[in-house]
Amino acid sequence: MCILAGLLCLVTASGIYAQGGTGALEFTAKVTPTAAKAEPVRDFTFYLLKKSYDDIVKDLDERDGPPSREKFIDELKISAELREWLHKHDTMDLTLPGFDKLVTPEDVLHVPEFLLAYQRSNSGGVTNGIPKPKFRELDKKENPTRYDKQKLEYMSALKKFVEAHPETVAGMELELDGVNPARKWAEAQGGHRRRVQQLAPAEAQTKYLAAKMDTDLDGHARLAGLATGVYWISSLGLTASAGDARLQWDVPVKIEAGQTLQIELTNLNATDNLSSRNK
Repeated sequence: MCILAGLLCLVTASGIYAQGGTGALEFTAKVTPTAAKAEPVRDFTFYLLKKSYDDIVKDLDERDGPPSREKFIDELKISAELREWLHKHDTMDLTLPGFDKLVTPEDVLHVPEFLLAYQRSNSGGVTNGIPKPKFRELDKKENPTRYDKQKLEYMSALKKFVEAHPETVAGMELELDGVNPARKWAEAQGGHRRRVQQLAPAEAQTKYLAAKMDTDLDGHARLAGLATGVYWISSLGLTASAGDARLQWDVPVKIEAGQTLQIELTNLNATDNLSSRNK
């Protein structure tokens, strides 16, 4: 009975250890440049995370609040008419080729920036037959009745001209560089991305770090005593370089009790940062 009880305790203890046991991780990291041999990633720090680094970045991106397009447009120092036009159109670059296809004759007359750009692009004898304004700004105060009448006549004639000659709208985008919000919009988005990239490594290490390890001269690293579960081997957005390859890793692994998981980190399970930037 004593022997039987002892065996029973031993089996029970073994079962508990198996359920909450530990495993090991062993990996080798290599980078293969184009038309060259693979090179080991030497003396490089990898991080074992309890959450995907890509997901950590996404969470931060949402939490930090990407710039709102609507709010950005509302804060631009442009006319209310152009602000309204931008809200209605899915474009932020007024100088792109083909921009004229988005602009109607009504837009040309309604949006002050468009009207001025149209007048400039068709001035100086470039366009034959274009109506010329007869009203003077001086009359706006001295003779407002005549000013309003002549301006109305001009706008009516100009609308008919634009409708009859839609090709004259092409080229006005060259005159819109001074009010083009594309550059400021790109800066706002870039600033947000930089903030996220700066915050993400600290977020990963303070909240989700299970372990970290440095590779040796052969690009090899090993970790033992890891609790069972799913982890991610991450370079935390840092790149391992060789030739024209710039690789980052965020690779899921599953650690099982009493087993050593062996894995290779290569171009196949990495993101090429250089290629991503060039897309």
